Amino acid sequence: MAAPRLPPARLSGVMVPAPIQDLEALRALTALFKEQRNRETAPRSIFQRVLGILKKSSQDVELACRDPSQAEHLASSLQLITECFRCLRNACIECSVNQDSIRNLDTIGVAVDLILLFRELQTEQESLLTAFRCGLQFLGNVASRNEESQSIVWAHAFPELFLFLVITDHFLKSPELVKAMYAKLTNPERVTFLDLMIAKMVGDDPLTKDDIPMFLSHAELVASTFVDDCRGVLKVTSEHQTEDEEVLAIIRLLDVLCEMTANPDLLVYLQGFPGLLERAIDLLRLVHVAGKDTTNLFTATGCIKADADISSVADGFKSHLIRLIGNLCYKNRENQDKVGRAPCFDVWNVWLGRRHPVNELDGIPLILDNCSIDDSNPFLTQWVVYTIRNLTEDNSQNQDLIAKMEEQGLADPSVLKKMGFEVEKRGEKLILKPTGEAPQP
Repeated sequence: MAAPRLPPARLSGVMVPAPIQDLEALRALTALFKEQRNRETAPRSIFQRVLGILKKSSQDVELACRDPSQAEHLASSLQLITECFRCLRNACIECSVNQDSIRNLDTIGVAVDLILLFRELQTEQESLLTAFRCGLQFLGNVASRNEESQSIVWAHAFPELFLFLVITDHFLKSPELVKAMYAKLTNPERVTFLDLMIAKMVGDDPLTKDDIPMFLSHAELVASTFVDDCRGVLKVTSEHQTEDEEVLAIIRLLDVLCEMTANPDLLVYLQGFPGLLERAIDLLRLVHVAGKDTTNLFTATGCIKADADISSVADGFKSHLIRLIGNLCYKNRENQDKVGRAPCFDVWNVWLGRRHPVNELDGIPLILDNCSIDDSNPFLTQWVVYTIRNLTEDNSQNQDLIAKMEEQGLADPSVLKKMGFEVEKRGEKLILKPTGEAPQP
């Protein structure tokens, strides 16, 4: 027989069961919290009751950890735990008041301790995985855009839970938790996390349709962080600064973006990400100029060593920048045109202090100027060829631009030939066409 209930309480004009003592009542609350008005008017006592159920159910999990024979009797407890997490997860969506109330009850500590207990259970029940996943979603939502909650999650989760989640690949499955925690990671920890993300994308098992939504969220985090922080890589242009943990983290962000843009579903999103293409061109120009002005880690060596060992954090950086630019322009006319437009020094842009108008990146001469052998950037020429082909595919304006550059002596014919192109004059018109020969290494 069900436990007797008190008369129902009201939540924003909607009748809800109180006190919350069973699965049915929790499910009702979870549904109610899908609406913003219900979240904003929830009394603190609701979360105290949910926490009470969570604590009571946690005792059953502790018992099963001590006595594995009890694990098979956990079904009802795991159902309650799962619904508690779902209820709390929904309550925290865009509601800092609820985040604060839940945090101040020490629900975060109880949740983290419970998730850590899950890994000790000697069972592979699907209900356990569901509870585990919902618990991570709750931690992500309670910490989202809430610095105090982020600090509490971090205090309870690091290092034990964080390292466990990273190693078992579960951290990637909670985008909100990733977003909330990324800012708290040290640069070496960020590198570890980004390496895990790369391993997931290039592993034997390709991303599934179910993986794409969470990786779209990761793509937003990675791209926005790269756009904001990527100029920090210029630290290594100093003759006294050759290694830096922040620089390594930025380089790993670029590596992740290269792999993400190799995925058709993620590529479409990143091709339209605000400022990403512009920042990549801008950064390529800065490191290219820096490498020419002084001798530093971005200076082209003009040779290839036999051993081809990676000797610095900046090795391969320009190659990957150009690869990213090429991916972002793949079958995308808008981005092709952005990169190909030449600067226009009209009076208004001079008055406004702009080098050239917005969206006119003048990137083709820059990319062509990088077509050279460079020991620090393996396959640099091949990525330049790839990118130029993506920029000129079905784009007569960019083709004409390169042809005119060759006529004016701004593009070396031997470089174009090495890339598999040649310029042919037909009447008054210059045509850029493929030679039919494979590009030379």
